Amino acid sequence: MPYLESLKVFVRVVELGSITSGGRDLRLTPAVASNRVKELEQRLGVRLLNRTTRNLSPTEVGKVFYKHALKVIDELDQAEAVVAGFSKIPRGTIRVASPLGVGRRIIAPLIPSFTEAYPDVNIRMRLSDRNVDLFEDGLDVAFVLGQLKDSNLKLRKIANCTRVLVAAPEYIERFGMPEVPGDLLHNHNCLLLRFPRSPEYFWTLQTDAGPLKIETSGRFDADDGDVLTQWALEGVGIANRPHFDVARHLAMGDLVEILPTTPPLPASFGCIFPHRKFQDPKIRLFVDYMATESRKHLQVTAYGSIEKRITTRR
Repeated sequence: MPYLESLKVFVRVVELGSITSGGRDLRLTPAVASNRVKELEQRLGVRLLNRTTRNLSPTEVGKVFYKHALKVIDELDQAEAVVAGFSKIPRGTIRVASPLGVGRRIIAPLIPSFTEAYPDVNIRMRLSDRNVDLFEDGLDVAFVLGQLKDSNLKLRKIANCTRVLVAAPEYIERFGMPEVPGDLLHNHNCLLLRFPRSPEYFWTLQTDAGPLKIETSGRFDADDGDVLTQWALEGVGIANRPHFDVARHLAMGDLVEILPTTPPLPASFGCIFPHRKFQDPKIRLFVDYMATESRKHLQVTAYGSIEKRITTRR
């Protein structure tokens, strides 16, 4: 077992580019992770990593060994999945990634009930609004919110999430209520979600004539959607947010919906995972559970919004 653990540490160190990151991913201290790699090198009698104060990279023999080590770990994972299928008791670790808002408000609250039902399963969750690479980041499942692209990964679509343009009442008092999409281009500060390769350099609104792209601009941008919501609450601009992210603020009147007759296009919410992973009972159970329960959450949120609007109109 120690040898296998050392293999896993070495693989993650190579993939993440540092002893610290590789160890952290496996819940090990940098010292323990470093010792695991050194033990592996001593056993093999070769240097696997080139280490400097700033960089870490595999040696030529390290690159060859990494490819074979990856195959060993992959085969073991598949073998364990097969055995788990026979035993009917899912066990092991699931590494999950999710956008910040989705993770905080939908996925994370569901984790305890899932692990209570399956106590031999551990969850390692990573939250980020940046795009992730399942293979490079060593992930089993990634939840995504946006236009889901075709790939060599298996896609499970969960729901369409409505989006809304929102601003604080104080902002509307100061700058006026936009009446048509074109008003967003004049005298309004749009709060933008931006990071390298970000898709949101424009907003696409639904109109009677079809989708309309608005090349938005503004004085504030961030790579965290919750920051945009907070800025909107503070009255500094207009944000384009998933409805479930701001439903509570809309219901309380802290935010108001902008251009309700020409809302943003809905975002597809789903999860992606490698095809072979779905043969693993714990992955299949996790994906099915999250799809069912998160869909319920989104339906409740939408219903609450409709009920609030009807009450307000009365």
